[in-house]
Amino acid sequence: MTRGVETYDYIIIGAGSAGCVLARRLSEGTGLRVLVLEAGGSDRSVIVAMPAALTMPMNTKRFNWGMKTEPEPGLNGREINLPRGKGMGGSSSINGMCYVRGNPMDYELWAAKGATGWHWANVLPYFQRMENAQGGGPLRGTSGPLKVTRGTEKNPLYHAFVDAAVQAGYARSDNMNEVQHEGFGPMEMTVGDGMRCSAAVAYLRPALKNPKLRLVTKATVTRILFDGKTATGVEYLRYGQTHVAHAAREVILSAGSIMSPVILKRSGVGPAAELAAHGIEVVHASEGVGENLMDHLELYVQYECREPVSLFPWMSLPAKALIGLKWLATRRGLGATNHFETGGHIRSRAGLVYPDIQFHFLPLAISYDGKTLANGHGFQVHVGTKRSKSRGWVRLRDKDPSSLPRVQFNYMTHEDDWTEMRACIRLSREIFTQAAMARYTGAELAPGAQAQSDDDLDAFIRKKVESAYHPCGTCRMGTDPFAVVDPECRVIGLQNLRVIDASIMPQATAGDLNAPTLMLAERAADIVLQRLLPEADEAPLMAPQEWQECQRSPAIARNYAMDRAELCAVLSTDLNN
Repeated sequence: MTRGVETYDYIIIGAGSAGCVLARRLSEGTGLRVLVLEAGGSDRSVIVAMPAALTMPMNTKRFNWGMKTEPEPGLNGREINLPRGKGMGGSSSINGMCYVRGNPMDYELWAAKGATGWHWANVLPYFQRMENAQGGGPLRGTSGPLKVTRGTEKNPLYHAFVDAAVQAGYARSDNMNEVQHEGFGPMEMTVGDGMRCSAAVAYLRPALKNPKLRLVTKATVTRILFDGKTATGVEYLRYGQTHVAHAAREVILSAGSIMSPVILKRSGVGPAAELAAHGIEVVHASEGVGENLMDHLELYVQYECREPVSLFPWMSLPAKALIGLKWLATRRGLGATNHFETGGHIRSRAGLVYPDIQFHFLPLAISYDGKTLANGHGFQVHVGTKRSKSRGWVRLRDKDPSSLPRVQFNYMTHEDDWTEMRACIRLSREIFTQAAMARYTGAELAPGAQAQSDDDLDAFIRKKVESAYHPCGTCRMGTDPFAVVDPECRVIGLQNLRVIDASIMPQATAGDLNAPTLMLAERAADIVLQRLLPEADEAPLMAPQEWQECQRSPAIARNYAMDRAELCAVLSTDLNN
């Protein structure tokens, strides 16, 4: 049974990170009628709001689609866990809350790959507009909707890790989201007043006070509707009934890097052969839909702690209950942090102009999913590469709208990825042998002191490497034949249809992906409304002066500013991938 048809100016598919931003920006002060369709439900829950409980919503069916990859050929056929947020806020309601803008050169790489107008100077004003950053800074925003804070760093291990990295020859950075991205220092998190500041909290909930904005949850979009090559609306299912909504201006697809290509394909937009194989009529053949899938991989290098200063005593049920009670009463204490309070960004080798390795330090020895705890005091660093050359895909399992897609990243199928991941382990070990960590560093738990050869490390990588949950690129922005959207996020070859989410990123950024996704949606909203902010007057592109000869640079003072032409030339390796 089909219910009555309603008409809006804009229909946004998905109330995830990008969809929440778009809902607010397209509806505030515009008088426009906006409909947001979300397949999940409410995000209201203590385990979502409490930062330290981050692994709980990630392992809960209510908030996570529960996807796994196809057997990964580069990892001996392992199926890798692929959490994707379900409900208001999307993955920003289940992620680790790490706030990392990425390196300014990431956006120069985007532009060089065809995303014209997405240079660092173009995107910086949107980072500033969205941020309410603790402490501020010359390149930071302090009045935006997204609360960005630092942890208290009370645990001595946080400082010892950074000091050890500096002793190993790396730069210290007081703020890795400011001018000095490369180096080690405090990390930031999307937490405000002791609670998770998801995209739903920052953007969607305030926007819902506007009567022109309507949110419909539990709404599974079956397809986008077309009149010829023009998107006219959306068909969706809710509690077994079919609904149709028309868009007077545009349909905007913001279902994320996995589901956006799926919805396009179910609507007849994608590789013609795949659509034909599932009996779907081709509205527009676009070979790039669902291809070019990228991600960040991580593993942990883990040690016993020789002094009783780690978080281990707080892992018992009674101790967790005390943390929870204090958080409920005060929004403070160990419940009010994601515990990734220091970290770093480095280059894996000389000849790279900006970092390709990221570190998240944790004063606890625990498995990646939080389910397995070491038997005693310990610590670890989550470390992984940020510009893997492996590429995967998202494909339909069938045309049933309730079916989850087939996803394969082809992790570790490019030989360079092995070189870089081995460097992650060896460079981490070097940091932990420095004097600043000497009093704390005990036996190596993972990979283990016996794992020294390339073959040993490769075996560990195949067994233990995990997704950092940063998929992107499946509806890539650009101007070449395999690009899906143009630099204004419009689906190439169609009218009144845009894709605005991490799927359109031409390249994964050098850091956690949520901040760039929010920024992307901020700028895209202004593209839709034709009111772009001017370029930033000050948007430096900083590189270590000796980047061609040295893998690490200890002195910030030796950094120098590059111009765009110079940078484009040195990014040639990345441009060819």
